[in-house]
Amino acid sequence: MSVKWEKQDGNKGQLTFTITPDKVKEGLDVAFNRVKKSLNVPGFRKGKVPRQIFNKMYGEESLYQDALNAILPEAYSAAVAEAAIKPVGQPEVSVESMEKGQEWTLTAVVTVEPEVELGQYKDLEVTPHPTRVLKADIEGELENMREQQAELVLKEDQPAAEGDTTVIDFVGKVDGEEFDGGKGTNYSLVLGSHTFIPGFEDQLVGHKSGDEVEVKVTFPEDYQAEDLQGKDAVFEVTIHEVKTKELPELDDDFAKDVDEEVDSLEELKAKVKDRLKEQKVAAAREAIQNEALDLAVENAKIGDIPQAMIDDDVQRQIDQYMAGMQQQGISPDMYFKLTGTSEDDLRKQFTEGSERRVKTNLVLEAIVAKEEIDPSEEEIQAEIKKLADQYKMDEKQVRAALTDTMLKHDIAIRKVVDEITDSAKQTRKSNKEDEK
Repeated sequence: MSVKWEKQDGNKGQLTFTITPDKVKEGLDVAFNRVKKSLNVPGFRKGKVPRQIFNKMYGEESLYQDALNAILPEAYSAAVAEAAIKPVGQPEVSVESMEKGQEWTLTAVVTVEPEVELGQYKDLEVTPHPTRVLKADIEGELENMREQQAELVLKEDQPAAEGDTTVIDFVGKVDGEEFDGGKGTNYSLVLGSHTFIPGFEDQLVGHKSGDEVEVKVTFPEDYQAEDLQGKDAVFEVTIHEVKTKELPELDDDFAKDVDEEVDSLEELKAKVKDRLKEQKVAAAREAIQNEALDLAVENAKIGDIPQAMIDDDVQRQIDQYMAGMQQQGISPDMYFKLTGTSEDDLRKQFTEGSERRVKTNLVLEAIVAKEEIDPSEEEIQAEIKKLADQYKMDEKQVRAALTDTMLKHDIAIRKVVDEITDSAKQTRKSNKEDEK
């Protein structure tokens, strides 16, 4: 096989390659064995016509296209490997020559990945991300825990305040006529939750259980029901109950109620502090990683991104997302019905940020090549075990589903990401400091 790669404008080029006579013969054999099964030739049983008779009746050339289809994928892959190019999308293949007994010559117009010229990717300056847990952080978390343990208690002869829960009946009218969706019975409404039309909840503040209130509002111009947009409405509201939150005391009993592993409030505070510390460390590392990767991409020179790479990335994101839905028992049709969206909506959603993802992957792969990172067999085995544990699969199933090439790629990329993140220095001034 001879291979020639000629780079053209942009990300395209022409790959010229040959297929040896031996490989051509293999393809012709495959094509003949397929076609003879359906041949009816007088004097021969179906599927038993000799090759010589077939060639005489139909000509060997009649097998050429089927033979090419059989051997082209392997021949193209070998040519790509020899030319050391990284194609994207499908090539446009043309036949230059298909002479009997000779090499077959083909050309392919191929779109390839853009070239990447790396800039600085180690020891990058990123903005500081403190991980210290403040007293206010602990107090805020404890307050959230109290809110979760709160009980609703009836307010007797006391006016409703923001944050209280009212149980109401309501009937809404526009121009004196009731409208669809404007009626409710024993509805629990938290004042200040902004669940209802703007202004509705405010007019219930200060009223007591048993009060009948006339609430006047105007529907927003962008209201979901077009026939109500911008219309004035009057709601006749009856308040049956007013309930307020009663928070538990922040003491040792509370601590034991929310966490069986602690015996005092001080122990709970210590545990909360440790948990918040872990969260802050994880969040800081993620922020540093994202900022450092953005800088590594910004420092690199990358050619134009082919549309095929954007399309592939978006499709991959959709496939991964829908696979996650199916693991939860939600089929694509069910998902689109539940969300009121379509595949086009999902495609638009994942198109945002697609170019950044593609560029980041290109830079990471360029660093893997430059650093000559080649994960060991031990690292591959550890990765298989981790995936098996994560997805509750047998290690043999993981090994069967993923090739060494795929596993090595993922491990190498992760190593590069860790190296970029770990070497980053939190010394960069924030935008606010730069503006001073």
